[in-house]
Amino acid sequence: MIGKLRGVIDSYGEDFVIVDVGGVGYLVHCSSRTLQHLPSVGEAATLSIETHVREDMIRLFGFRSDQEREWFRLLQTVQGVGAKVALAILSTLDSGALATAAATGDKAAVARAPGVGPKLAARIVAELKDKAPAFGAVDPALIRLSDAVDDRRAPQPVSDAVSALVNLGYAQGQASAAIAAALAQTGEAAEAKTLIRLGLRKLAR
Repeated sequence: MIGKLRGVIDSYGEDFVIVDVGGVGYLVHCSSRTLQHLPSVGEAATLSIETHVREDMIRLFGFRSDQEREWFRLLQTVQGVGAKVALAILSTLDSGALATAAATGDKAAVARAPGVGPKLAARIVAELKDKAPAFGAVDPALIRLSDAVDDRRAPQPVSDAVSALVNLGYAQGQASAAIAAALAQTGEAAEAKTLIRLGLRKLAR
């Protein structure tokens, strides 16, 4: 099984790249996000590889990091998620954003990926929520805040700030993440208007 390829970029396709390794061209399927970050034709590149072997074909999937490859594998443990959908999700969300979406239950963020409907997005975040911190840098305080908001246990200014951001069109997970970051900056005594202002700055970055 192939776990890594190091070679020269030969050419690009719509959803794949051909990597020349010692004169042999390997066709590697990648997310659009990975393709955008690879170097130009003729330059050296290294990809972490996931190999799928079937009776009629062998397909290689390439990733910029081992962490992205692990997310590709993890996503496919969810019923209804195959290689194509997993790549679509990784094209829409990088590893950090996907980890945060899963940890905070932000199904709206996952549902932005092509081919992912609301029900599948809900299943993905529900099944991967407890696994997300191990696969991405998710702040434990963010998870606690998200849970507190969902259970209506958060202080009133925090709940009001999150609600305000949601009313402005942001997803619940995005709003919770922004307010959690604002709280880390101001402390728990901050007023709702202060949290909203700082939260919007975080979201605008």
